[in-house]
Formats: sequence, C-alpha cells, structure tokens
Amino acid sequence: MPFTEIEIQKIREDFPVLLEKVNGKPLVYFDNAATTQKPKQVVAAIESYYYSSNANIHRGIHHLAEKATASFEATRKALKEFINAAHEEEIIFTRGVTEGINLVANSFGKAFIHKGDEIIISTMEHHSNIVPWQMLCEEKGAILKVIPITDAGEIIFEEYLKLLSPNTKLVAVVHASNALGTINPVAEIIQHAHAVGAKVLIDGAQSASHLEIDVQAMDCDFFAISAHKLYGPTGVGILYGKKALLEAMPPYQGGGEMIKEVTFEKTTYNELPYKFEAGTPNIADVIAFKAAIDYINKLGKKAIAAYEHELLTYATAQLLTIEGLKIIGTAQHKVSVASFVIEGIHHQDLAIILDQQGIAIRTGHHCTQPLMHRLGILGTSRASFSFYNTKAEIDALMVALNKAVKMLR
Repeated sequence: MPFTEIEIQKIREDFPVLLEKVNGKPLVYFDNAATTQKPKQVVAAIESYYYSSNANIHRGIHHLAEKATASFEATRKALKEFINAAHEEEIIFTRGVTEGINLVANSFGKAFIHKGDEIIISTMEHHSNIVPWQMLCEEKGAILKVIPITDAGEIIFEEYLKLLSPNTKLVAVVHASNALGTINPVAEIIQHAHAVGAKVLIDGAQSASHLEIDVQAMDCDFFAISAHKLYGPTGVGILYGKKALLEAMPPYQGGGEMIKEVTFEKTTYNELPYKFEAGTPNIADVIAFKAAIDYINKLGKKAIAAYEHELLTYATAQLLTIEGLKIIGTAQHKVSVASFVIEGIHHQDLAIILDQQGIAIRTGHHCTQPLMHRLGILGTSRASFSFYNTKAEIDALMVALNKAVKMLR
C-alpha cells in the first residue's frame, strides 16, 4: 500500500532541506531524477566517521583502521543484498554510474572488444552511456549501433533483434530513462543478447531508487548505480559485475590497494574486488551510503514504488489540464518522471518563473541530446518525484505553471 499522509509527514522530518524557503516561499523539490535529498541519518553517518573512526582502510591494524574498514565493508555487504548479487566481491566501489560505465569500457573493452565488433545502445541513453562507447569504438575500430524508439519513448524491440548478430559483443542500455521515465524490458534485452554471446551492461542510475533490483534474476553482466540518486552522498557508486567476468578483466587504474606485489620488473594484481579499487577511496561517503540503503529498506521498495506511481498518475492528470502542454514520454511502464513541453513557451523561461515561486524542476536536454533530436525538440521541463513529495506540492506546481503560462503567452 502507498504511504499515508501521516507517514509522509514523518518521512519529511528526516529531510531538513524541505523546510527551506526559496524567495520567501516553501521549497518544492521536483528535481529528484538529477539528485535526491539526503536524510539526517546519512549526514549523521558522515559526521560519525570523521568524528570517531577517521582512518585509512584495509591497511592498518590499529583500532580506528579496523573500525573504519568494518564499516566500509558493511556497505559492500548491504549493497550485495540490495541488488541480490551472488558474491560481495562482485560489488566494486566507484564514483558513480559514469565511472562504472567507463570502467567497463576501458577494462572489458580493452580485453574483449576488437576491430569489427559491435556494441549496441539505445536512442534514450544518457551521454554517459554513449560517449565511452564512441571513444572505445574509435580506438578499437568497433561499430556502434543504436536501437530506435517509438514516439511514446519505448524501445522498438523487433528492431533491437535485427541489430543483434554474432559480431555483437556488448549491449549497454538504461534500465529507466532519466528524460522520459521509460522502464525498459531489460530481462528480455539481456536474454536475447546472451543468445548471440554478447555481454550486457545496465545503467541503473534511475531504476535503483524506484524498482526492486535483482541482478541474478535479471542475469545482467554489469549493473551500475550512483549513491546520490539513492538518497546517499555524491561521488560514490557501485559497479556490479559477474565474478568470472571481473576476474578475466584487467585493472582499470593502477596504484595502492589494487596490487598484490610490486617490483620494478613486474606487478601482480590483487583479488576482487580490490583489483578495481586503486587508491584511498571516499571512505566516509561509502559508509554513509549504507545509511541511505538502510533508510530505503526500512521504508520498503514496494511501498515507495506504489506511492511514487500515485504521485506520477496525479501529476500527469493535472498537467494535461494546461492548454498546449504535451507530455514527453508516454511509455506504458514508467518511473516517477513527468517531462513536458508547452506550446509557445521556452522551458528555460518556465523554470525561471517556477523558481521564483520556490519550485525546483529541471529543464533542458537532460544529457540526452540524441534523444531530444529524435523527438524533434530542444529540451523539456521535467518534474521528477520522490517518496517525500506530496500531492499538495503538485498542486503548488500547477498554480505556478498556470501563472507562468499567463505571463509568457
């Protein structure tokens, strides 16, 4: 069941930023697809590390080092369970989805992509799941192919099947679109890719905060997550990879931690996961990532999904009452993202007026310029919802939108 109003008000107490005033008006934060706000528990975890256990990890045997190491590795265990990975060593800490994708492009790509090989992505990809593959294809002489989409923002599956061939070595697709909200049929995408011997990377930046994630059931080869879209700190994320595949891949970076033995003649590399975690990591924020996961688990993914779907349904119906407004992204299955354009009004002008009313939305191409080109638009206005948002805030958005439309037309 979705959360009750009383439960939502209690949740909101954990997010002090929601009490902020913007231009004298209550903050309405609808930019959750860009980054989510952080509960007090996450901030407290960062503070606790620096005040009571600040030390480097995995190397010292003194009390603080062992305490910090235990807390750091507890986050790895929590994330293993959060996505149902088979082994803790399949969880590699990164700076976020972008670094996770680049790790795969530079490590898996270096070892297994050759001239004439093919990589498949979709039209709705974020730039971070386009550019690394373009760079790899230029370096290796590989070929990048793109799955087309419908006007509603859904992958044309039969066209995807036509792109698959024995030359396909990797399929890299987004689980849920940041610009459209579309939830892609990743299990089916993976099944058909594996049938031709290809590996599959799933960009989970948006999906991990909204959907139940089970990488074993999904059978993906790689899955990337960013903490800051999961109510955790910025600059932290994970790359999940199947153990056998990660073991076969060369290190992404060289330095401390990722080594077993170093001589001037030869270096041998550490075991998983440390082979891919060179240098001192972002210890405090990794530890705080567990506090974010614990918070989500306490609320429950099913309850979160049900409530956010309720918000999306309510907001969509309200938005469509505005003359000349068109929803961009009308897939049958969506996360809580409502992107739209209003005839005759530039999205940037709209955002400025909304900000004056204390309402934060995102406008522009959302790092998906090829998608915008496919849809024949320069950009959209995007309201993205979280479990701490309310229908009353959507009502405030509607009042501000109607005011803006009167001013700009």
